[in-house]
Amino acid sequence: MAFSMKLSLVLFFTCSLFVQGTFAEVLCEKLPSNLCAFAIASSGKRCILETYRNEQGDVDFICKTTEVVVERMAGHIESDQCINACGVEREFIGISTDSFLSSEFTAHLCSSACYHNCPNVIDLFFNLAAGEGVSLPALCEQQKENHRAMLTLLSSDGGVAPGPVAAPLAAPIHY
Repeated sequence: MAFSMKLSLVLFFTCSLFVQGTFAEVLCEKLPSNLCAFAIASSGKRCILETYRNEQGDVDFICKTTEVVVERMAGHIESDQCINACGVEREFIGISTDSFLSSEFTAHLCSSACYHNCPNVIDLFFNLAAGEGVSLPALCEQQKENHRAMLTLLSSDGGVAPGPVAAPLAAPIHY
């Protein structure tokens, strides 16, 4: 009886290692380009999408492993829900702080759907902002305050000057 129980445990342990190695291993170099950006390898290192010229001379994409280690998210491929909620693209090449200049991008990134549900994307942009001396939480708070101020202006009955009035068009001149 004890032997069969030990055998069962050994088989279970062996199978679990096989399944874990088969299904959970994420290698950047093996990812298709449409899953690369915002993925983290099983090693904990971020994946990055790069371009290269293929044998025909056309520009193509390749997924590579970076040296950037992400704590507590090894083997993560970002969900479609987060990609959409955060306003990012699957085939994103090169990440820049220029994206923070777009109020539309910042609104997506700072939205509750992204900021509270997509830690991988937020971690990436948090570190990117910090590298530029910007606090992502402060940027998001400023974005929310600006949005509230705009809503207040739009919903108020007064206090907003009317827009310019166009002069009437002159009658057409006939020759």
